[in-house]
Amino acid sequence: MYNNYDSLNKYLLKSLDNQTADYELILVDNTKKKFNSASEALNHGGKMAKGEYIIFVHQDVDLLSAKFLEDLEQILDKITNLGIAGVAGKSELNRFIISNIKQGKPSKYAAKIQITETVNVQTVDECFFVTPKTVFDRVKFDEKVCDGWHLYAVDYCLSVGEMNYAVYVVPISLYHRSVAGSFSKDYYSTIKKLIKKHKKNFDPIYTTMGNWNSYYPLSLQILYQIIILYYTKFRQSTGRR
Repeated sequence: MYNNYDSLNKYLLKSLDNQTADYELILVDNTKKKFNSASEALNHGGKMAKGEYIIFVHQDVDLLSAKFLEDLEQILDKITNLGIAGVAGKSELNRFIISNIKQGKPSKYAAKIQITETVNVQTVDECFFVTPKTVFDRVKFDEKVCDGWHLYAVDYCLSVGEMNYAVYVVPISLYHRSVAGSFSKDYYSTIKKLIKKHKKNFDPIYTTMGNWNSYYPLSLQILYQIIILYYTKFRQSTGRR
């Protein structure tokens, strides 16, 4: 899905031009705000897909390598019981975000932990993730719970996890122009619904934007995560790790 064709053309489409692997490109145009949520838009695009794997990716992502899709497919083919895989994620076993994503100018790794092999996580980030078509045929994005523009991949991870599929971060690098996101009213309302939906099986919920649970007031958790977010941005702006 895209809402800015210039950004799409400068980053994602340009990096797709020289890919060594065959792929099917499905562009979901939301420049005229046809869709009311990311879940609605991605369900629309996903239903048209015919390949073995369906990739959902932000418009301002550069795949960096001409072999990106070829390498990714080889990694995915080795994973058994795959539900969803991303390039950034979080789990209860790791304090920090796991990611080989690069950001900024000059580009540098966006997370403290980089990987050389697949790592099992609870959830992945929205900027780039992939699911087998056989899984997507069973599980769609929840347009009622994720009725805005945040946390749709998180909810998808938890939903497929409840069906005993595996969730992974894969050891592959890309460039994402956008830096870490910020909290909004839409984010707050969606995380509240996610906690209610998944607390029986996942409590806390671990995300790349913080950890959330059902046993502390949400307002206090939001305040804490805002402090952490701005502290992290300050450290990044000053070059501290």
